[in-house]
Amino acid sequence: MAAARPLPLSGIRVLDFGHILAGPFCARMLADLGAEIVKVETATRQGRLGARRGASRGGSTSGRTPLLAHINRNRRSIDLNLKTDRGRDIARQLVNVADVLVENFSAGVMDRLGLGYQDLAKSNPRLVYASMSAYGHTGPRRAWTGMNVNLQAHSGMMIATGTPGDPPIGISNSWNDYIGGLHTAVAIIGALSKRRESGSGCHLDVSQFECGVAMIGSQLFASAVNATPPARLGSRSRSAAPQGCYRCAGNDQWCAISVRDDEQWRGLVAALGGEVPRLHEPRFATLAGRLTHHDEIDAALETWTQAQAPAEVERRLTQHGVAAATMRRGNDIAEVEEWRQVLRPIDGLGAPGTKVVGLPFSFQGAAPVDAVAAPHMGEHGREVLRDWLDLDDPTIAELFHEAAA
Repeated sequence: MAAARPLPLSGIRVLDFGHILAGPFCARMLADLGAEIVKVETATRQGRLGARRGASRGGSTSGRTPLLAHINRNRRSIDLNLKTDRGRDIARQLVNVADVLVENFSAGVMDRLGLGYQDLAKSNPRLVYASMSAYGHTGPRRAWTGMNVNLQAHSGMMIATGTPGDPPIGISNSWNDYIGGLHTAVAIIGALSKRRESGSGCHLDVSQFECGVAMIGSQLFASAVNATPPARLGSRSRSAAPQGCYRCAGNDQWCAISVRDDEQWRGLVAALGGEVPRLHEPRFATLAGRLTHHDEIDAALETWTQAQAPAEVERRLTQHGVAAATMRRGNDIAEVEEWRQVLRPIDGLGAPGTKVVGLPFSFQGAAPVDAVAAPHMGEHGREVLRDWLDLDDPTIAELFHEAAA
């Protein structure tokens, strides 16, 4: 049997200075692509982790919150106090043998610690240094603090979500952190590819605000062309009707349905047979007609879905080529059987059977990374200094006496 091929980032060393969510998520993406991650953290700033250490709810994670155990998985941890000379010195030594550094502090923080790109590139010109502050390291807002809700508001995301008449509505689940982390991971991969030719690293200045803007680019372009603000459509679309999430039989049960063209509309009508005669009216036969009469169609369609279990709505419509899917909740998602690779079991939580999200794609011939829970703070400090800096135990003991937080 042929040996498994290495993953794309196998052999790449990454120092993760990330906190809260965007930086650690970026590093997790790199870990799932095969990179070796070392998280640099300090006990003096635990409250800034966002994915905080401490007691968990809904199951044991050995003193790690579920968010920390998941987002910060697949890496080793070293505990350094970067406000001390010795702590910064060890950090610089680690940087000198690293390929990538990831940080998402406010602009200027790493520079003030003497760990900015210009300083570190002098001793490691091959370093790919990724910064992802809220508004970037240049421009009038570089000093602004930004969190997910601020970035969604300022990027225009909140004018493109919700329904007409709603107050500004953001997307929960830290949308901007994930989008910023994902964009930065792509930028790092591009920089590493360029480094193979040039031999030099670079500084990647990522603005999480601009990552948010990039996600509504089509709406902004349409607004510029039409001289109107983006329409707030809720679950609807300008190019599909009917489209929405329809109430089904049972307590808070729903099924999402989208009909994009006339052929799918005929499929929906055929799936319902004669159970909703109103939907056979000729004025609904075209997309233009369905968009005009969307409210009427919704009302008629929901009289049928409310009498059906969501799985039955899904079954009947998909059999006729109509896009339909039941609405699932957290536990429902984890328990279904059709997942190919995105949900993977995780080790090290003390909660057998727990699954976490991995990459939603695979590489032919390469085995995916086994998911391992986030480390305890400083758990691998001595191990990292031996592996990365080739230090002996007495030297490590002396360093930690002075540098550990």
